[in-house]
Amino acid sequence: MKILDIHTHDASRENAIINLSKEVTPQPGKLYSAGVHPWDTDTPDADKAIDRLEIEAASPFIVAIGEAGLDRLRGADLDRQMQFLRLQLEISRKTQKPVILHIVKAFAEIIRLHKELKPEEPWIIHGFRGKPQLARQLVDEGFYLSLGERFNSESASVIPSSRLLVESDESQLPIEQIAAAFPQLDPALPYRLLRAGS
Repeated sequence: MKILDIHTHDASRENAIINLSKEVTPQPGKLYSAGVHPWDTDTPDADKAIDRLEIEAASPFIVAIGEAGLDRLRGADLDRQMQFLRLQLEISRKTQKPVILHIVKAFAEIIRLHKELKPEEPWIIHGFRGKPQLARQLVDEGFYLSLGERFNSESASVIPSSRLLVESDESQLPIEQIAAAFPQLDPALPYRLLRAGS
């Protein structure tokens, strides 16, 4: 089974979930995610982007919602980011599609939200680089963690195959080369997660 790149910004990649943007035109046979990034929550057209997402999310080529999330270092204030995140999580619930999360210095908030909402859809923390203690806590709370070219090797060793995904994000490396760093990786896991939402 081919390794599925759970998150990339490179529209030329195969076997990948490509982050949809204004620069990307969906191509037949490819998989996409769509969402409002926390950095874009302070832009004038952020509200329109949510309306657009409601429509896009129903499309079969959109297999995940995101990047959505919380970022204390960039974007609108955290309350506004939370408002946009909640709207996207509701779209994820309605469409039964996983959500790809961008979380920076807001792990306590996302864990609290997960406990509150108790989602049936997978919540995937993309580009996880945190410490082993945080990795264990997130796994115990039911999150999936996606690792890329740069990662904390101690954390990687404590993430079980049932919760581990890989991504290229903005890396130039082939996904197979990134995945080679994780011997416990289950290549079938992302396909199971996507099927669960279809």
